[in-house]
Amino acid sequence: MSFALKDATQEKDIFARRAYLAAFCVIGLFIVLAWRMAFLQVTQHEVYASKSENNRVQLQPVAPIRGLIFDRNGILLAENLPSHSLTLVPERIDDIEQTLALIDTIVGLSDDEKASFNKRLKQWRRPYEALTLKYRLSESDIAKLTVNGYFMPGVQVEAELVRHYPRGSDFAHVLGYVGQMNEKEKKSLDAVQYKATRRIGKVGIERYYQSLLHGDVGYQKVETNAQGRILNVLERQSPKPGGNLTLSLDANLQQAAMKAFEGRRGSLVAIDPNTGGVLAMVSSPSFDPNEFVNGISYKSYNALRDSLDKPLFDRASRGQYPPGSTMKPFIGLGFLESGVTNWQEGVEDPGWYKLENDERIYRDWKRTGHGHSIDLRQAIIQSCDVYFYEMAFRTGIDKLHPFLSRFGFGQNTALDIGNALPALLPDRAWKKQHRQRSWYAGDTLNLGLGQGFMLVTPLQLATATSVFAAKGKWHRSKLVQFIGTEPLVEETKPEDVIIKNTDDWDRMNRAMEGVISHYKGTARKLSENLSYRFAGKTGTAQVVGIKQHEEYDSEALLERQRDHALFVGFAPVDAPEIAIAVVVENGESAGRTAGPIAKTVSDYYLASLKSKAAKNDQ
Repeated sequence: MSFALKDATQEKDIFARRAYLAAFCVIGLFIVLAWRMAFLQVTQHEVYASKSENNRVQLQPVAPIRGLIFDRNGILLAENLPSHSLTLVPERIDDIEQTLALIDTIVGLSDDEKASFNKRLKQWRRPYEALTLKYRLSESDIAKLTVNGYFMPGVQVEAELVRHYPRGSDFAHVLGYVGQMNEKEKKSLDAVQYKATRRIGKVGIERYYQSLLHGDVGYQKVETNAQGRILNVLERQSPKPGGNLTLSLDANLQQAAMKAFEGRRGSLVAIDPNTGGVLAMVSSPSFDPNEFVNGISYKSYNALRDSLDKPLFDRASRGQYPPGSTMKPFIGLGFLESGVTNWQEGVEDPGWYKLENDERIYRDWKRTGHGHSIDLRQAIIQSCDVYFYEMAFRTGIDKLHPFLSRFGFGQNTALDIGNALPALLPDRAWKKQHRQRSWYAGDTLNLGLGQGFMLVTPLQLATATSVFAAKGKWHRSKLVQFIGTEPLVEETKPEDVIIKNTDDWDRMNRAMEGVISHYKGTARKLSENLSYRFAGKTGTAQVVGIKQHEEYDSEALLERQRDHALFVGFAPVDAPEIAIAVVVENGESAGRTAGPIAKTVSDYYLASLKSKAAKNDQ
């Protein structure tokens, strides 16, 4: 048996070659590494220095403080209160579901909060935009989240100013409210100005004056750590706060008007005839706008949306009702203007009216009629339907329509109430277009009583009453009195209502005063304890039709099928300071429902003016 001997010389050569090869590779790698280091640190120095700086220093937008809203006496109606919210930046979070689960164990999350967050997460948003998960954190919540912040990169507690409405439901429909921006709003708004803004005005004044109340965005350069938390503010350009608004509304008058409704459904609008400023604007029932600021729960929203009383519906500017007999002063003035009658001519009222060659009987509200020789004054005081049937037939729609339109009927004449409807003042062309039928004499008779196709909003009716109280002088209805310290300028307005005989204004005013002061007046109960001259007119509007030979039976109808009650008025008669329109849904007798509400509001406002005047004299 033989064994091969090792060749030491050969092994030494192999080892040397391997050592040289290894040394060559190491030297080559060092050369590549040195070149790469030189390339990154010298050639690409500026590029990577900038990236490093961007990781450490960020330019963040700063949301402006939203402007405040005051009433005419300086009472705060919309303010901003400090609050802490929990926000997440999805781009900085590896596993959002796991992070949400951890947060839930720390501070607890409701189903609504989770659903709302997930919905916003799926919507379009700007990169690295923080999404709010939980609002109004308690001190305990803040402490727990701060302690566990290291384990939740991309999660932070932010301090912010949140909109608050101290008067709650009293001004919900007028002021509106702010709420979270939706996907459509984000895309339509200025991406720069609204980069840090989460809430915008949704309805009412908050929406109409959104750009003014919002202000201008600011910026700050901040130093952050690897988790994106701010360590230091290096530079700051402060945002410009939004402008403040002073409204013509009287907060205490509004509160008194809301209380006067006592749970009834309806609306009230009170206007200063000398300026067009809205003094009170009520839609009842109402809701708490504070619930919408941070996002209302589905349960609460569904309860408001599905309520038969429709608390979310703005009856004042969007509710459309037949004006009924509240139109008679306007229409009566139209009769005089057209020359078909005068103050002396009387009409016999047997309780009904009938056109020639027409079998239909048009009944008066008083079945036995108002008797013989009912002139225009008594027709206003007693609200005689037969008189208005006769004179409307004589005048015709072609004269009545243009005259009534001069008071703003069928138009939106509001200056800064964006959602106001024009309602409807019908004529031949309208009926032909929308009903594909000709205009009949019976249509004119119905219009003569403020019935038929005609519709008005409480705001529109109050505006027309204000113009009437000012003897035809026009001021568009407006909510804002001052923007900052500058008065709101009414650049254009409708033409004043000029009539042939200016004495007719005073005579009609006295007739309307008789509605309250005359023993036959339809609102005579309002004269009790009345310390000033008050002019008014009652009206009713049918909710369900009554057949030709049937009578209205309140007891046989459901509450929501009963007639609406309306009232318009102004006071004092000789120098009006307030014009009012009231609608009480299913209130039936205006003298018992709508009229007393108007009187309560008028009493309160005139008493407050008297009190202010006394203080100024001291």
